[in-house]
Amino acid sequence: MDQILKQLGELLLGSIPTIIFIVVLYFAYLLLVHKPLSRVLAERRSKTQGAIEKAQADVAAAEAKTAEYEQRLREARAAMFQRQEARRQQALEVRTQAVAEARAKAQARVKQARTEIEQDKKVAQNVLQGESARLASEIIRIVLQPASAGGSR
Repeated sequence: MDQILKQLGELLLGSIPTIIFIVVLYFAYLLLVHKPLSRVLAERRSKTQGAIEKAQADVAAAEAKTAEYEQRLREARAAMFQRQEARRQQALEVRTQAVAEARAKAQARVKQARTEIEQDKKVAQNVLQGESARLASEIIRIVLQPASAGGSR
């Protein structure tokens, strides 16, 4: 057992430089690799997170502008439809007025034509009555003419 302890002591004594080397290597790793790497990773994470937050803010701003644009577009369309409706209403009123004027003119022409036709009818009746009286007189004259005048023919 002494021998095992002695061998173990020699082994520990021989491993001291390796232990010191591993401890120095560990601290060198911490100082040269781990801390700068952690710092770079933290910086990268903050930049990435910041970029994500900035992108989210940009998306939110774009959505707000899109909503504003759509609202203004709806308002412009509503105004356009109102102007179109006003123009259509005005055109309808003008058309209605033109139709009323045309109807009034047509009715006046019809009335004038009826008056002229009535006058022509009266003139024609007067001419026909005069002509019929003349024809009746001539027929009576021919029928009542003496027979001798008719035989000489």
